[in-house]
Amino acid sequence: MTSVETRPTTALPPAPAASSAQRYRAVWRWHFYAGLFVAPVLLVLAVTGSIYLFKEPFEEWRYQDVRALAEPVTAARPLSEQIAAAQSARPGSTVMSVIPPTAPDRTTRVILQGADAGPWAQGISVYVDPGTGKVVGQIDDGATFMRVVRTIHGELMSGTVGDRVVEIAACWALILVATGTYLWWSGRRTRKKATRSPRGRLRRLHILVGVWSGVAVVFLVISGLPWSGVWGDGLQRIQERTGSTTPSAGDFPNTSTPPLSGDLSANPDAKVPWAAERLPVPESGEHAGHGSGGGVLQPGAVPVETALAAARPAIASCAECEVKVLLPDGPTGVYTVVADPRRDPSEARTLHVDQYSGKVLVSYGWAEYGTMAKLVEQGVALHEGRRYGTANLVVMLGACLALITLVVTGVWMWWKRRPRGRAGAPARPTDRRTAYGVIAIMAVLGLLFPLAGATMVAVLLLDWLVLRRIPAVARFVG
Repeated sequence: MTSVETRPTTALPPAPAASSAQRYRAVWRWHFYAGLFVAPVLLVLAVTGSIYLFKEPFEEWRYQDVRALAEPVTAARPLSEQIAAAQSARPGSTVMSVIPPTAPDRTTRVILQGADAGPWAQGISVYVDPGTGKVVGQIDDGATFMRVVRTIHGELMSGTVGDRVVEIAACWALILVATGTYLWWSGRRTRKKATRSPRGRLRRLHILVGVWSGVAVVFLVISGLPWSGVWGDGLQRIQERTGSTTPSAGDFPNTSTPPLSGDLSANPDAKVPWAAERLPVPESGEHAGHGSGGGVLQPGAVPVETALAAARPAIASCAECEVKVLLPDGPTGVYTVVADPRRDPSEARTLHVDQYSGKVLVSYGWAEYGTMAKLVEQGVALHEGRRYGTANLVVMLGACLALITLVVTGVWMWWKRRPRGRAGAPARPTDRRTAYGVIAIMAVLGLLFPLAGATMVAVLLLDWLVLRRIPAVARFVG
């Protein structure tokens, strides 16, 4: 009787079943700990991301008193005069960039350098009535609500360290989706039984949200990774070397290491597109000036209007573009004119104009982008919910809400099932071959996402060198 019960002849062979269970346990264990560790960061990213989707309408409402005029302007004052008015409002401040009005009833935005120096410093925006040349108001860009939200979303308000933490969490989110998909597919036969209990219904909600939103969540993460420090920088270097017709450093004989366009400004409202961030910046010829201050026009330099007029033919076709002009950085600097489209990134263009001759030195747009750069720019526009208007915004908001639901339900399930005094993690697989196979697959993902790979190695070393060797910790971890 005992031998019949332990060796069923009507079921599947026990070895494959045991192997499948071991594999399921190994994947579940990785899914459990990854979710538990990155859940707080993913929750912050999802909440701040859903808020930042509404940046444009929020700021249009919040700052309408300085951005909009009661009456449209029929004859605008010269831009140079408006810039001088902004400088007079904050004596001694360096002009970083100018955003001309997009309509006759809009003000001119002049971004001045704030208390901190350097291209990465937050600025002060001074709004000027283009008809009268008078200052309408000032806003500290670093203190606005949406700027704080963006800083939390991008770096947890912790600079480079925060950026790396965000990147690690984003990469692990992709691994969570992959492992979660495997768990759902492998356990789909027992799902109906699990839904009969309250915890089972919670699990079913977690599964359904993951299945229906998985693609959107993956896209949300991947389209956001180009902004990250390690993975994003690597991606930019790859696109620079594969099919992009970006001018190379060899095209600028006057300098051995030309600065890059992405270093000119980090202000989200006055910076070059992602695809142009590694575009070398040429030098202006015939350095008539002797000063060195960024944003200070040198003797002999043409006015802003001349540089903008030189760039107009290249950007005239973009009807929905906001034009930004970055002033020259020192006597060798150039005017940088950026056409920033609201929706279609193919209409974007970055131009560098000689500050003395007013000649366009570089004109860089969609035709010059490589395939990877084009994909990233389209992904950025979709990620920000602006590529296809309201429909795009709703889909991205749905992805953020789905991610919030996955985090909350995942942590809730763990809280309900955890044993008292223990972490409640799935048991380790006892079959080493199965565990090593799962680790090998995770290693491939770690190579694709280096920071995630580094944390995998750290976790494995911690588990092997510390957790397993301390009985009390081993019992708690499981």
